[in-house]
Amino acid sequence: MRLAIKVAQEGARLGEVPVGAVLISPEDHILSLAHNEPIGSHDPSAHAEIVAIRKAAKRVSNYRLVGCSLYVTLEPCIMCYGAIIHARIKRLFFGAYDPKAGAGTVFGLFSSSLFNHRVEITGTLLREDCERLLKDFFEELRDRPKLGKFLTG
Repeated sequence: MRLAIKVAQEGARLGEVPVGAVLISPEDHILSLAHNEPIGSHDPSAHAEIVAIRKAAKRVSNYRLVGCSLYVTLEPCIMCYGAIIHARIKRLFFGAYDPKAGAGTVFGLFSSSLFNHRVEITGTLLREDCERLLKDFFEELRDRPKLGKFLTG
């Protein structure tokens, strides 16, 4: 998770909301690192989880990432959780809860039995560090009203 935080900080320096993701192989090798990229790439689907999954899938030449683990600094949204399920990722570890758009917190999808794949989920790893990263970023944005309005929609 510490590596995911460092990657999120890189994204923040680029003006992206600081969310970082690290995808690990079943053999404990790093397959991909990613941070949010929607602003810079002009792609609303370029969340850290999606970018990490795309990179890892290309690296292993397979859209299935069976047995892999994903570490992400923020609880995934429903789009990202859907990608995690479709990629057949085995374990998800996240830092901070997302009380506005979290797939588990807001939509209850983490406990749903309707999916054809079950993900092992562990939340709140380095929670305070992950929350602080987001809090600091948005506090800084509020000091720049024009940019903040653009980024927060």
